[in-house]
Amino acid sequence: MKVLVCIKQVPDMESRFKPNGGGVWYDEADLAYRINEYDEYAVEQAVQLKEQLGDAPDVTVLSIGPDRVGEALKKSLAMGCDRAVHIQDPAAALKDPWQIASIIANFAADKGFDLIFTGLQSQDRGSAQVGVTVAEILGLPCATTLVGFAYDNGTVTARRELEGGIKGVVKMKTPAVVTCQLGLNTPRYPTLPNIMKSKKKEFLVFPVADLLKEQELTATDALYHPAKKGGGIVLEGDVNDMADKLIGILKEKTAVVR
Repeated sequence: MKVLVCIKQVPDMESRFKPNGGGVWYDEADLAYRINEYDEYAVEQAVQLKEQLGDAPDVTVLSIGPDRVGEALKKSLAMGCDRAVHIQDPAAALKDPWQIASIIANFAADKGFDLIFTGLQSQDRGSAQVGVTVAEILGLPCATTLVGFAYDNGTVTARRELEGGIKGVVKMKTPAVVTCQLGLNTPRYPTLPNIMKSKKKEFLVFPVADLLKEQELTATDALYHPAKKGGGIVLEGDVNDMADKLIGILKEKTAVVR
């Protein structure tokens, strides 16, 4: 059994963000990076499946990005993945979800993966499109927003969280794609012995040009902080006087007439 886990390295969300010089992404200087939270659930679920089946699954973890994503891949190896694949792309942040999904699908197309795990969405873009687009390109069934996962003899039972907290259960045959979210599991911390073992695991690097044909790019026109708004106005005094003041303010600000 072969399993692929797709992860993304994202900035720590406690960082202070500001637009970069080109005004199309954030300035990456002085930012701390980590594995995307939702992708950690995907890694943990793949490793749990490996443990459930007695190490039978062969788990590959893949990430697209510049050299720094190697740290995220190394952590995934220490968590229990068997090999890492780094698709080297310094401009990954400027690619849209279709392009990212195309890179993953082109890598996976001839590898015979039985299961592909991704996070529900990335914390920096939040498009929630990559996992389902990979499934569409490869022609595979897909279940999203997983909060429960079970595997038995080629059948995946996926418990999903839908709108309003409603839970839905989907069964599907492999090969398949699933996207993972908070509540599915608790990601483990790599132990020192596993960190040492991970240093001997296979680490493959491919240039993105090998996996992505030229496509029309959906470009970002501009990235900027929301405009600052003025503070609120506190009205005090007699109720009738405050009502008149409020009407006057509404007339001035929003052209509401009495």
